[in-house]
Amino acid sequence: MFLALDFVGVFIFAVTGALVAARVRQDFVTCAFFAGMTGMGGGTIRDLLIGAPVFWMGHGWFIAVCLLATLAVWVLRTDQWPGKPLRWLDAIGLSAYCAFGSLKALSFGVDPIPAVVMGVITATFGGVIRDVVAGQPSILMQREIYVTAAIAGATVTVLLSAAGNLNGWIAGTAGAAIALIIRAGAIARGWKLPIHPG
Repeated sequence: MFLALDFVGVFIFAVTGALVAARVRQDFVTCAFFAGMTGMGGGTIRDLLIGAPVFWMGHGWFIAVCLLATLAVWVLRTDQWPGKPLRWLDAIGLSAYCAFGSLKALSFGVDPIPAVVMGVITATFGGVIRDVVAGQPSILMQREIYVTAAIAGATVTVLLSAAGNLNGWIAGTAGAAIALIIRAGAIARGWKLPIHPG
């Protein structure tokens, strides 16, 4: 389950990384670099923090997945698609990875609250690194509900998995669905949290 979800999450986030580079007219190598950095960044930080083997070091196919995502962006010209493909793909990746990161942390004996944090890190840090390296305003600074969606999804996953003793697939699916609903509302409806009054 973990390996399958990891491949899906890496591919989706890798597409968003390659898409950022493609939109500023970078070459294939740069697009692939952004794909790998975005697709594997959050999971790498998570594994280092929970003491797990870094997931892509033992499975070379993850690098191939990032190259495949780059090729898809390159061939399908997704940088010219109408609408908001980057934000929606990022929303799907965030939703899947906040649940997956929490489940993996729990499987390594991490306590529930830190496991929620690991889910948030897994879901958000790849995108944050992507934006910082690209010199773009980070999604964290745009007042959209982003990290909040990851927190909600990871919390639901941990609560259902730890307290409810449910199967990981059920807990993870429920958590990912909650995160996606909240993030989708932020994209489609402009949901925002109140700002600091000072």
